Amino acid sequence: MDRALKPMDAEQLRECGHKMVDFIADYYKTIENFPVLSQVQPGYLHKLLPDSAPTHPDSLENLFDDIQTKILPGVTHWQSPNYFAYYPSNSSVAGFMGEMLSAGLNIVGFSWITSPAATELETVVLDWLGKMLKLPEDFLSAGQGGGVIQGTASEAILVVLLAARDKFLKKAGKNALEKLVVYASDQTHSALQKACQIAGIHPENCRLLRTDSSTNYALPPDVLNKAISSDVSNGFIPFFLCATVGTTSSTAIDPLSALGRIAKSHGMWFHVDAAYAGSACICPEYRQYIDGVEEADSFNMNAHKWLLTNFDCSALWIKDRNALIQSLSTNPEFLKNKASEANLVVDYKDWQIPLGRRFRSLKLWMVLRLYGVENLQSYLRNHINLAKHFEELVAKDSRFEGIGIDSAGCSEIGKIYLRDNIVTPRIFSLVCFRLLPACKDEALANKLNDDLLNAVNSTGKAFISHTVLSGKYVLRFAVGAPLTEEKHVNAAWSVLQEKASALLDP
Repeated sequence: MDRALKPMDAEQLRECGHKMVDFIADYYKTIENFPVLSQVQPGYLHKLLPDSAPTHPDSLENLFDDIQTKILPGVTHWQSPNYFAYYPSNSSVAGFMGEMLSAGLNIVGFSWITSPAATELETVVLDWLGKMLKLPEDFLSAGQGGGVIQGTASEAILVVLLAARDKFLKKAGKNALEKLVVYASDQTHSALQKACQIAGIHPENCRLLRTDSSTNYALPPDVLNKAISSDVSNGFIPFFLCATVGTTSSTAIDPLSALGRIAKSHGMWFHVDAAYAGSACICPEYRQYIDGVEEADSFNMNAHKWLLTNFDCSALWIKDRNALIQSLSTNPEFLKNKASEANLVVDYKDWQIPLGRRFRSLKLWMVLRLYGVENLQSYLRNHINLAKHFEELVAKDSRFEGIGIDSAGCSEIGKIYLRDNIVTPRIFSLVCFRLLPACKDEALANKLNDDLLNAVNSTGKAFISHTVLSGKYVLRFAVGAPLTEEKHVNAAWSVLQEKASALLDP
């Protein structure tokens, strides 16, 4: 290959592209050989790379060598079958090919005229996915609503919060901003607080209502009612409610129907965040967890988490697209065109924060076509069954406990049943659990589990994460990587048991 790489030459692309695909394929073939969690120290890469960019071109071979020896050691391998932390971020052959084609075409599809296929395919595939989730027709493009792909759920919640804010300020006057109040549970993703900061909602007006184990950390309707009543009596304006289906900490599920009725009675905007668990709801047996979504004004799920669609691809549906457009639209002269002026088309630039947007619908379209609904459902069910298997392994080891266990003292720790041995009920593919210290001491238990987490992750054989529920430090085991099989779950459990033994019997 000619050493001088041209900006975009078809034959050079063919040669280099084949080499890159081979490199990535080899990476996936050997991904289990890498420590899941990167073991490097902060600043490691500064010591390995030069201070400035090269004056003359380097070779692709040298670049691949540096990727292998310098970059990959600093990568945490999210696609590893031994990755059980946070929530999954799926990739797939279909998703990768869609991403590749999007990069190859490299269009900036902010309006219909900039690439009609980019806009229209997005509308079509969001309708497909909406129908797979059995969303109300109000969320589909045939009516006043429709779907749009955002980068992340954080962007999705921001744009609907802005739409809701402007809708209420239009009625109450622009000086009423300091009176607007947002409601959610204390388990809601921090993206809501960030959205409030960006939208100018006063921090003290973001009500994160307390939850506990009595409702499995779901938001109780009576708590919401009480908070709204108090605010109304003090002259505040309740305007936005965010409910979650599958919280980050424990997959808690807020009661959508009851919360939706409360929101409607106060004229509030009701948003449902199902970023993680929404994927599972394409399975008929899990669709019940978004019952009540018909009460919502907007609904979001991340196809890039658990639906084999490479990051980023966050699907947002809204019942009234004009609410988004009125809040986010700009129409400078240089963007005007006949199709847009005649209101014949959708311009997704008016449904999002940035102007520019990638052709993200290609990868979702390819995933839905090349796998099909039945295979995607089987994929999700397999992960849920693997999580159930892990749950059963935990239940057989009396050294691990759940919050609900009645253990008055050290000597009383004995037989523990499955329903009690898990910190909070497993619904999808996340299991929450923790190790029990030799003597009942909450501070000791928290330190013990922190030590266990670090001990497991430092092996490189598995990667898990943690949360805090009711003041208790809890370990999280989330199944969802594309390559994970039962043998990987068993291996991770063996590491957990080995490190637990070392901590309990040093």
